[in-house]
Amino acid sequence: MGTDNLFHKRKAKTAKELQRRVAKRDAYKKILIVCEGEKTEPNYFEDARDYYRLNTVNVEVRGDCGSDPMSIVNFAKQRFREEKDAGDPFEQVYCVFDKDGHAKYSQALSTLASATPHGVYFAINSVPSFEYWLLLHFIYTTRPYTALPGNSSGNQVLIELKRYIPDYEKGCRTIFSNLIGNLEQAKRFAERSLQECNRNGTDNPSTHVHRLVQVLQDLKG
Repeated sequence: MGTDNLFHKRKAKTAKELQRRVAKRDAYKKILIVCEGEKTEPNYFEDARDYYRLNTVNVEVRGDCGSDPMSIVNFAKQRFREEKDAGDPFEQVYCVFDKDGHAKYSQALSTLASATPHGVYFAINSVPSFEYWLLLHFIYTTRPYTALPGNSSGNQVLIELKRYIPDYEKGCRTIFSNLIGNLEQAKRFAERSLQECNRNGTDNPSTHVHRLVQVLQDLKG
């Protein structure tokens, strides 16, 4: 009898904790964004979340998982399991990472494509780097970036970006809101570059960041 009472008390406590957790959420979807690096990408999406006044409980942004694409995927799957076990799972999970110099880039893409439950996990990948997405706020370019001795493809994009943002530094906390006036142009350019990549059978350069930005814009319905 005592054990039964303890079980029911624990079950009731868990149910109350779940009710409190859900009460803090707004009515729209709960999503997880897991980013490469601890500064640039997480800051960008945190700034976007703030700009659109989205609930931090509905939109969780994480950058504390390393920079290797597979570490991002594994961390995302772990967080999904944790929230599912708590009774309040994420409805969508986005993994943000670059191709530049990462040996496990292709493995990360294939793992996400086959991840279960289906329709939950999405790759938000950029080639060669996230800065290509930022560059599209200023110009449309599909010039491929190839690593050179002492000059990675990602660094080449960074140099080009600094022609338009001379004081750009990785980790800027307001880069999303600073570039808001150019956002719709960047989205059009990003989609256009993906279409050109498909026609030419390449992924260099390309980005899917605009699709996640659109998700945030649409989140409140």
